[in-house]
Amino acid sequence: MSEFNNRIIAQRNALTIVNGSGLFFEPLLSLTEKAIDRWSRNNRIDSRDLLVVLLKSMSGTLFFLANKSQEQVTEDYKALSEKVDNQTSELRLEVANKALQRTSR
Repeated sequence: MSEFNNRIIAQRNALTIVNGSGLFFEPLLSLTEKAIDRWSRNNRIDSRDLLVVLLKSMSGTLFFLANKSQEQVTEDYKALSEKVDNQTSELRLEVANKALQRTSR
């Protein structure tokens, strides 16, 4: 159960980082690839933008974690959990960078 909660918390953290920034017209509603594509398109963010790439990478990691959590906790699962933590930190930095870019214009 804690693996499920960790995934939900990670997703919630990513959404809070993006939506709490106040930088985007439309909020990001989930970390599915379709939701990220819709969000980036409606906010006029290029699909190759680092923020979009980070979100999709995090989405993939969380999807893989969801499948791994069915198994006994292994080193792979721990490594993926650490990867999600690192991706969350990268996401936080990229959003902060975008905010700085916007204020310096």
